[in-house]
Amino acid sequence: MTYYSNIDPNKTVEIANYMKEHAASGDTIFYDIYTEEEKAADPEKEDTGLFFFKGTPGERFAVCNAGGAFAYVGAMQDSFSHALELSKQGYNAFALIYRPGAQTVCEDLARAIQFIFEHAGELEVNTNGYSLWGGSAGARMAAWVGSYGTAAFGAEDLPHPAAVIMQYTGLSEYSEDDPATFVTVGERDGIASWRIMKARLDGMSALGVDTEFHSYPGLSHGFGLGTGTIAEGWIDEAVAFWQRQV
Repeated sequence: MTYYSNIDPNKTVEIANYMKEHAASGDTIFYDIYTEEEKAADPEKEDTGLFFFKGTPGERFAVCNAGGAFAYVGAMQDSFSHALELSKQGYNAFALIYRPGAQTVCEDLARAIQFIFEHAGELEVNTNGYSLWGGSAGARMAAWVGSYGTAAFGAEDLPHPAAVIMQYTGLSEYSEDDPATFVTVGERDGIASWRIMKARLDGMSALGVDTEFHSYPGLSHGFGLGTGTIAEGWIDEAVAFWQRQV
């Protein structure tokens, strides 16, 4: 898997078994976010949608967005794993399968958020204080939608997330309208500079945006959950940061 440095086969098997068991039980684990008419008009939307890792009914939700350089969706490493761990903690977590491309990823994420809001009763999720998560390209799209809002990308005008959780992407733009932002990155990342990420958060903090930054010596790009590395446990710190915002 290009761009990923810490593949965990045990987690891959756990995710596959989770999906198999829930599908065999008759649970809906994948939701289309576009109508049949929209998919017929644009076949690239055919496989776009949300995998649902259900948590406690009525709990808040998170949308996890994988990286892949806007060329592919590295879900097994960068969003399924995160969503599964969040669901274990009781949160209702979704992993978005999007159309790669800087514009289309944001359109799909905005539409996914709209879908969740529209079907909150059926999904049994609390829409207050939701969060957006992402690694690499997925972090960039989470930041863009979190900052500019869903309406900027063709969806209904919905509340901004309470928090954006970002891993390893060298985004530099920011404003006082950005949501609270949590960042993790390796200090040996040859794709996303930890210095650029820290400078962005320092600028956001100066504008009054709540931020938290973590960098890890010796760690490279695409470490995912960081199991067995110096970054292991970062997801718990990110959850605590999210909950402080709500």
